[in-house]
Amino acid sequence: MKTLQITGQDLLAIGYTEGRALGKAMNIANKNIAEEDKGKLMALLTKVLQEPESYVLHEVLSPIARALGAGKPDPNDIIPIKEIGDDYVIYGADHIEEGARKQMATAMRLPVTVAGALMPDAHQGYGLPIGGVLATKNAIIPYGVGVDIGCRMALSVFDITEDFFLQNQAKFKRELIAQTNFGAGGGFKGKDKAEHALLDSADFNITSFIKDMHSKAAKQLGSSGGGNHFVEWGIIEFAEADEALNMPAGKYVALLTHSGSRGFGATIAGHYTRIAKNLCKLPQGAQDLAYLDMNSEAGQEYWLAMNLAGDYASACHDVIHRKLTAAIGGQVLARVENHHNFAWKEMWNGEEVIVHRKGATPAGKGVMGIIPGSMTAPGFLVRGKGAEQSLNSASHGAGRQMSRTAATKNITKAEMSAILKANDVTLIGAGLDEAPMAYKDINKVMAGQTDLVDVVAKFKPKMVRMADDGSRED
Repeated sequence: MKTLQITGQDLLAIGYTEGRALGKAMNIANKNIAEEDKGKLMALLTKVLQEPESYVLHEVLSPIARALGAGKPDPNDIIPIKEIGDDYVIYGADHIEEGARKQMATAMRLPVTVAGALMPDAHQGYGLPIGGVLATKNAIIPYGVGVDIGCRMALSVFDITEDFFLQNQAKFKRELIAQTNFGAGGGFKGKDKAEHALLDSADFNITSFIKDMHSKAAKQLGSSGGGNHFVEWGIIEFAEADEALNMPAGKYVALLTHSGSRGFGATIAGHYTRIAKNLCKLPQGAQDLAYLDMNSEAGQEYWLAMNLAGDYASACHDVIHRKLTAAIGGQVLARVENHHNFAWKEMWNGEEVIVHRKGATPAGKGVMGIIPGSMTAPGFLVRGKGAEQSLNSASHGAGRQMSRTAATKNITKAEMSAILKANDVTLIGAGLDEAPMAYKDINKVMAGQTDLVDVVAKFKPKMVRMADDGSRED
């Protein structure tokens, strides 16, 4: 139980002055460093005050150092960007907000940018917009990948009929609750912790920073976090047989999951974004697009860490699908998985580039993917067409049309209950920030990318679980 309390008077006594730095120091001290006794903590805060540059990259104390003026670039160190950004293609332009366009336009001005595209579900984010695809030459942008590294979709199609699901909904609901774990900081303890070969990977020894997160990764393996992450049962319909998947036409029960690399990936993203901003000093307005040279030690470290986080996200889905398959029974007829919030080495105009897909689905020719709607709107199993203009990409979902804050303020519980009832969907958890009305019309989004993907099957959600608290954590 924390009893420590640092006051403004304490900080003034050691040399802080009234202002932003004092407020940051007091807030951080009282919320994040509970294990320190007051004497040690005051000594630490004194060191930050005296040597702020030494703490610019500190996991917890960097906001204080920056408020004290540390890390501000010398004008001579700022990397110039192009006066006019390169052209890029926009899909579904009628439904994309100005903020996302402006962010993409800034990304196209980077000296390392070679191509870009904006998907029809795009909306404003941090650095690269959600739904932004950016190809760079020998450089990787941590905020071009995103905070939830390797976030993905996974679909299992069972030899179970729709009638069986409707007649046994109580069992499907019971197991959905029993076998999944949601919420900020969520995870498993003791005998409930999952086992997976990934936890034995030597890649966890890449750096001491990564190694120190192993225990947290083990605890959260197989959990889903918060935000828009979900585990849901639904009915998938193949209007025609699909030879590649060996799926006959018909309706089948399916399990669809959406989640990423949890706290493991988020910590990697924050750590390497701070390093990128310290090494790559871009002009105001472009700073969240700070990049790492792929030939640098930091660039190679991030690349390896990003790939490990992606593998970890995949392991989380594997655990969830194995547990629910064992609980429900039935044979898995087909399994499809794809990820976004990632960077790939690909060929573009005869040269190797780094393609960032932040909230965008890989859609190379013949590549399978899943594009979900909302908790009441259909999702789509798709096959990529390999459209070069889109950098072989498509949308990763419907995309938000309303911020979380706006959704909470403008949507009532009664309205949310009504739309769930109208679509015959059972919801477990979720806040108003995830209400279906907060998302774009998935049918309009799909209409904006007919050149990018072919629809193979249509998925209708029937029973959805999300974080009970509507948590923002990914």
